[in-house]
Amino acid sequence: MKRQRGTGRAAGALATALCAGLALPGGAWAAAGSDGGYAFDGGAQQVKGAVSNLDAAQLKAGQTYRSSIKKDGKLYYRVDLDTKQNAYVSVVAVPGNGAKAAYGDGIKVSMQDGSNNRCGYQSTSFPGAFTRPIAAYAHRTIEPESTSCTQAGAYYVLVEREAKDGSDGGDWDLEIRYLTEPGLSKAPGPTALPSDWASGTPQPPAGGPQRRDGGAGFGDATSLTQGEWRTDLAPGRTVYYRVPVDWGQQLFATAELGSSPAGDAYVSNALVLSLENPARGHVDQDSMTYSGDPATLALDPERPVAYENRFASTDSTSAMRFAGWYYLSATLSPELAKAYGDKPLPLTLRVNVTGQAKPAPPYAGPAGVFSVTADDRDAAASGQNAGEVERSGTLKVVGVAGIGAGSVLLLGLGAWWFLARRTGSS
Repeated sequence: MKRQRGTGRAAGALATALCAGLALPGGAWAAAGSDGGYAFDGGAQQVKGAVSNLDAAQLKAGQTYRSSIKKDGKLYYRVDLDTKQNAYVSVVAVPGNGAKAAYGDGIKVSMQDGSNNRCGYQSTSFPGAFTRPIAAYAHRTIEPESTSCTQAGAYYVLVEREAKDGSDGGDWDLEIRYLTEPGLSKAPGPTALPSDWASGTPQPPAGGPQRRDGGAGFGDATSLTQGEWRTDLAPGRTVYYRVPVDWGQQLFATAELGSSPAGDAYVSNALVLSLENPARGHVDQDSMTYSGDPATLALDPERPVAYENRFASTDSTSAMRFAGWYYLSATLSPELAKAYGDKPLPLTLRVNVTGQAKPAPPYAGPAGVFSVTADDRDAAASGQNAGEVERSGTLKVVGVAGIGAGSVLLLGLGAWWFLARRTGSS
């Protein structure tokens, strides 16, 4: 009898262990605030910016952080770099809802080495008298035959909040993301840009609009492929989408704001459309006026995605430097609520991705987010955001683990039953 009870306890322990093994931890996804504002990365770590570079907190590659900055603030963060990888630190500045902006308000992000050599910087400002989440990045790009910013060691990221008289005085939240891009296994080849490229906007995609609502931040941006996409957008709100663009491909985007029966008041900068690259570096933005009738806004055509774009003197061309998810965001001015009420207005995004995908450059390591995979294309077709992709991947792992563990459990219970029968008959 003692032997039979021991066998039962072993089987119970086996079942408990196997069931516990199926309790896989979930990922941390973007979480919007209760006020419907920007959705920060749910896995972001808190970090405090320093007023001196020597006190700067160190950022880790692949990690997202949350911080904040005061009006006219200047904050330092630190990254430790080697001699081979390119580095990108993006900053999304998120003012409070309804905050006012003066002309020229925005953020500037720069990277410098210990000798105060500036490696790369970017500034982004608001297009009108209202604030919206804006993104900019600093980068260390290792250029052929350049000796500047190529040494290993500590580099410092400086985030500056540029504020004018009459601008918002409250703190701005920051979402900071640090990524590295592998170097090349051989010389990058030509660094000059081709003189011929398709600069004309293609015909709008056929097939009619499909409903696809946007996310509330970069982390939960809704995936899109080429097509015509419809949503409803309320004044003061920003929605985010992402589109996979491979090497050699071009992205074109237009936005149409539908008519309103509420009046014909003239509102400047009524709709803002912005484009950011896979490292969340700013590419381009534009805005349009609205007076109650249908109005269309198109972003300027950009060159096809190419490695050599990074050597261009034009910021928007330089930002089209790698494949991956490109982000589109649309914001309606809060001024529209005064003229047309606070109900959402119909918005259509038309997205074209042209050109055949080309081979990636000869990276010396995994390209990571700077690539387009089959799973990315599936997510774009289905409309999944990053969190949904991660959750579905986790469920697949749980399903496979469940089948395997279930088989082991059945075998274990079968063995226990056989032993119990032998013990009972002896």
